[in-house]
Amino acid sequence: MAITSRPEVNVLADGGKTWEIANEKFVVKGYIPANKLNGAINNYSFMAPLLIVLEENKQTMEEAVKFADSTGLAGIAAKSDCGVLFVYPGCGDWENADESLYVSLMAEIKMAPDYKDGLVEDIDFFTHQNKGYYIRGTKFHSYVYSFGKSADYAAKYLLKTVEGEFLWGPGEITPAMVSMENLTAMPEIERYEMPVLSVGNSTEINEAFAKCERKLIKDKADYVADYELFVKKYRMWCGVISEEANVEELGMVEEAGSCMVKVSPDNMAFKDCEEHEVGYFAYYNKDAFDNGPIPLVLGFHGMGDSSMFLTYVSGWYQVTHRHGFLFVSIENHLSIPADEVMQILDVVKERYNVDEHRIYAIGFSMGCGKTWDLFERYPSVFAGVAPGCALFPVYSHPFGAERHLDTLNKDTPLPIFYSGGDKSHVSELPVQSAWAVERLRYAMEVNKCKKHFDFTFEDQSNWDDPLMAVKGDRVERLYDESRDAYMNVHYFDSEDGVCRTAFAAVEGQMHEYRPFTAELGWKFISQFTR
Repeated sequence: MAITSRPEVNVLADGGKTWEIANEKFVVKGYIPANKLNGAINNYSFMAPLLIVLEENKQTMEEAVKFADSTGLAGIAAKSDCGVLFVYPGCGDWENADESLYVSLMAEIKMAPDYKDGLVEDIDFFTHQNKGYYIRGTKFHSYVYSFGKSADYAAKYLLKTVEGEFLWGPGEITPAMVSMENLTAMPEIERYEMPVLSVGNSTEINEAFAKCERKLIKDKADYVADYELFVKKYRMWCGVISEEANVEELGMVEEAGSCMVKVSPDNMAFKDCEEHEVGYFAYYNKDAFDNGPIPLVLGFHGMGDSSMFLTYVSGWYQVTHRHGFLFVSIENHLSIPADEVMQILDVVKERYNVDEHRIYAIGFSMGCGKTWDLFERYPSVFAGVAPGCALFPVYSHPFGAERHLDTLNKDTPLPIFYSGGDKSHVSELPVQSAWAVERLRYAMEVNKCKKHFDFTFEDQSNWDDPLMAVKGDRVERLYDESRDAYMNVHYFDSEDGVCRTAFAAVEGQMHEYRPFTAELGWKFISQFTR
């Protein structure tokens, strides 16, 4: 449930921010240390830690800030443009607090592209109305620090599966790490794979942690060293503990950048401005440019996501590492029409040694829509595209905006690898909507496929394929071992004999873009040059 009113924000002498939120379940003090990152342009949320300090005794704001500064937690937060949360039970003591405190706290936390002062304003995409406020945070990086009585609370309620509000609905919100210092009660462990940091505890208590698969046992905490060595390695993603990606260990560069673009006539978000700033993150191997120009892939994230979300969840950083191209993931592209993407592309080509014959675009969900926009508007610029998980109508706009039908690509073929999930709740495959039928028919017409998409959405009983409507000239069934799932790829030959068109249906997939799909998408489109 969203917070109805924005808490009062206090600005510290060094530029740091503090605020407090209280309800019947908890009192939380937020401290957002000053930093030099431009978080409004480059969103660091996805890799940022959610640092939660369960106060043994309720502190003043000044005491909380001093603790964060002296322990180094503030410095850790500043590196990712995030904050430190200090939590105390609303009931007044830890003995009477239960699991609902943590569940309620996590329900007030959201990862969103638009935030300020460590707070998210929830704006309805369609009505543009304020739906309330949330604490900005990354739930799958929930790192809990506890002491004495609050450690006893953590040892009782947080070393097991905790269900609550995850990213976009109900799900597991179990912490990614729990630190317990000076415990007085034996831990009640149910999840032995959970990372545990035991500090200053008795031999008996540490023996109880012996079966834990991921643990660090210490006499005294060193918050920065412990974070670098142990804590930051882990995330709890959809109920599974795993090690977080580390591009530096892979020999890669993650580079934040931004550029100014002139506002195009169809940009309603910045209609009163002459120009605006756009952020991006660039990824490449450290030796990528040693032998001359390399391919470029532009990436576009989904609505409510960020550029880092697309890069890491969809595995594009891994594909980049394996195949040695430059991946530039664009930030907040929903406010960037296709014309402005071309301006960003010009800047990227100035800053990096890009092979202009091998420029590609990929996208997930609303980013898939942006990739389709480029297929429609600038097909001669790109060597191939790999949109995923969204099929919007061609000749009308799903949200009522004006369509550029006069500039719609009708005859310039562009290699495409499209994929969608058969269990998705949105329009991803022809079986799911008439929009999807219209979109794939259009792509096949532009690419001059030998086969014609002569089917309608209503005539499914006569389709050649139950999901795709029209069956490919060849169909390949591929197994994704990481997800124990199959992908059926339909390949369509063009009239000149070249296969430029691949449509894939992923069995059992809901609304997501998987690393297996990213790898296959790259392998298909990278065959082509412009």
